[in-house]
Amino acid sequence: MILVSLLNAMKLLIGLGNPGSEYARTRHNAGFMAVDLLAERFAKGEIARSKFHSLIIEASVGGTKCLLMKPVTYMNRSGQAAAEACRFYKLNPAEDVLVMVDDVALPCGMIRLKATGGAGGHNGLTDMARKLGTENYARLRIGVDEKPPMMRLDDYVLGRFTEEQLDRLGPALTLAADAAEVFAAEGIEASMNKFNTRNSSSGWGTPEADENEEERSA
Repeated sequence: MILVSLLNAMKLLIGLGNPGSEYARTRHNAGFMAVDLLAERFAKGEIARSKFHSLIIEASVGGTKCLLMKPVTYMNRSGQAAAEACRFYKLNPAEDVLVMVDDVALPCGMIRLKATGGAGGHNGLTDMARKLGTENYARLRIGVDEKPPMMRLDDYVLGRFTEEQLDRLGPALTLAADAAEVFAAEGIEASMNKFNTRNSSSGWGTPEADENEEERSA
């Protein structure tokens, strides 16, 4: 009983992306970048280790024991790492998992949190739902701007941020790390209430855009 209790006292904060230097700082790796910032804040000096088909670091985030995770299986198989960790720690995806991911339906500089929802064509989220067996897990979407006309979506998301986008991305990643901290301490509803409101008040996005964003995500 004590062992089960200790195992359950864990949150999984997982960033989606592709491993390898050729993908570093590409738009599709925005989730990796958010996890990297969390590691800088809460696990300074800790060395990532390989487990669950991912790189992981354990850290106290928001006073809660968390597993920071970057899958090394490439985007299309992101769910394998999350599913293995959930089984090992006996985590409930609806309460204990936050997935941080890029989204072309949001302007660069904006983040958006949801407690559940569809994959919207995002291969990482599609595999996450498949491997977890549910779409009921929290996700934090990091805007990377809509692709230019006549450009393939995969070429866009696998391309690197422009300098102008990087200027807006930095504050967004800070917000993402702040939101993940609130999620770890208080749950997804508290994080949504605080950070979705902050995004709306900043002038980014509209209710109409928010309704359609998952249909347009990569």
